[in-house]
Amino acid sequence: MNRYFHKELEEIRSKLILIGEKANEAGRLAVEGFIESDLEKTQAAVKMDDEIDDLEVEIDRASVRYITLRSPVSSDVRLIFVAIKASHDLERAGDEAHSIAKKTRTILTRDGKVKNPVEIEKMSALAFAMMRDAITSLLDENLELAQGIIKRDKEVDRINKENYTTLYNEMKGEHGDSSTHVETILISKSIERIADHAKNLAEEVIYLLTGE
Repeated sequence: MNRYFHKELEEIRSKLILIGEKANEAGRLAVEGFIESDLEKTQAAVKMDDEIDDLEVEIDRASVRYITLRSPVSSDVRLIFVAIKASHDLERAGDEAHSIAKKTRTILTRDGKVKNPVEIEKMSALAFAMMRDAITSLLDENLELAQGIIKRDKEVDRINKENYTTLYNEMKGEHGDSSTHVETILISKSIERIADHAKNLAEEVIYLLTGE
């Protein structure tokens, strides 16, 4: 990002890249654990949550330190504000990955494998691509890329609704424990929320670049 000319701003930029990479990696591991019924990947995703939380705290502290030491102009204050909000969205995306991993662990412990992954793989690929592009749009100050992310969110929402309908109809037709269906619905919802956080980040980039 061309505005990152102070050491403190470069530190924030580096940490934003890192938290973004870790949030997406945690999400990837959590979803692969679900699709592949792989408990090891699920556990790896769970363990990444603390690292992501710590990075958000570090970004907050670095941002406050920059404002305190540099008395920045208004455009840089807006940049710092967006960086703080971006780190929060990325941390929340990491929380959703953690939630997916924990629910998958519950399913695998109880059932041994995931029987109906519905459209989780396709949906997650869209959500994680949105998040990667949202981070890129912030670092490169790419308005067109950020605006495109907003439109892509609708497809993730559509797949989430289809997953819900499929799983709900299966539950109605079956007798006995429906816990796995409910947990899979919640996993689908978590992926939809990851896409929402990518959309939020894109909206913050648009605000940064246009003031609107």
